[in-house]
Amino acid sequence: MRPVALTLRETEDGNKNFCLFIPLRQFFLEIMGLLSMDQSSLLVVAALFGMHHFSEGGCSGRCCQGTDFTCFTTDWRMDRFYGMCYCDERCVKTKDCCFDYPTECPAQPCVVSEWSHWSVCAQLCQPSFRVRRRSVERLPQNSGQACPRLEEQAGCMEYQDRQGQFCFQTQGAAFITTMEYSKGRTHDLYGAQMDAGFCMEFKMESLTPHCTVENRPNTRWMQYLREGYTVCVACQPPAMSNHSRGCQGDGNLAERDELLHWQAVGSPRCRGTWRKVQKLKHCSCPQVHSFIFI
Repeated sequence: MRPVALTLRETEDGNKNFCLFIPLRQFFLEIMGLLSMDQSSLLVVAALFGMHHFSEGGCSGRCCQGTDFTCFTTDWRMDRFYGMCYCDERCVKTKDCCFDYPTECPAQPCVVSEWSHWSVCAQLCQPSFRVRRRSVERLPQNSGQACPRLEEQAGCMEYQDRQGQFCFQTQGAAFITTMEYSKGRTHDLYGAQMDAGFCMEFKMESLTPHCTVENRPNTRWMQYLREGYTVCVACQPPAMSNHSRGCQGDGNLAERDELLHWQAVGSPRCRGTWRKVQKLKHCSCPQVHSFIFI
């Protein structure tokens, strides 16, 4: 008789457990070839009894979480071998699940709540960040899809201090974010039409490598910052000071060849330099190259 196959199951810590699996049909044919007629008949009866006994195997009532070496039975496996099979979540990776694992232990993905409202900025009168969160309503089961990110941060700026006084600066580096942030800025808190502001065009001279590797949901816009490209940056209320009619770092009074500094809100390591091209009434750059002063 040919040697039976040995398979192994690796644990979470890298240890390997060996298990013995024998194709049932091959096993019976080879054994019966070595036995007499009476012995073969007896073996068939025993096999039928055994199959009836094993029909109570499978994963019914045996679904286990994680890696559980006690969560096994004897039945057909998904790879068509008969023998020891598992009903824990690990069996999907080790490929030694019982045949009925997908139906008896269906994968259930993680379920999370809706996002909360954005928080206020962590700090006032300077570029900062805001946070929104969601919670887990049901953990994943049976190798279901893992839970997604439960917290997100986005750059922001509050233009009033704790006493309600407006705070503005026109000097220093420009703080910018995606033009998407300007949506909803058409009216102030009292419903009055807001000033449309103006647009500044810059030629991007340099930027740090951190900009191109940002992949968080609210910082992906930084990937479109590129050296040599012309970008448009809108100066609108409330970033625009009522007194100076300008935004911090807008370069409106700078010489054409003067090198100016900017920083992306939401990732302090994403920053660089640019040169002023011109001031316009409205921005006309492509959406991915259109930003707003914060």
